Amino acid sequence: MYQIPLQADLGIECLAELQAALQPHLDTDGPLALSGDQVQRVHAAGLQLLHAFVRDRAACGRQTTVTAASPTLAEAARQLALAASLGVDAAAQS
Repeated sequence: MYQIPLQADLGIECLAELQAALQPHLDTDGPLALSGDQVQRVHAAGLQLLHAFVRDRAACGRQTTVTAASPTLAEAARQLALAASLGVDAAAQS
């Protein structure tokens, strides 16, 4: 499984950086893990971008999950009802 570390700040001001980091991996074959252990700040827009990335890869039959979600990331995903689609609940139990 290929792993990409997420940046510490997923605030709206940092979305261009997040998109630039994710875009090259949209067509990566096989499972992809987004390591969320360093995430300290999250805005709804950051979670929406992550969700869109996961959704677009799933539409092509590619699995993507968030692993080792920080408490900040996990709570934000739960509040926006995106924990299941991002795989955050599974990551929190690992």
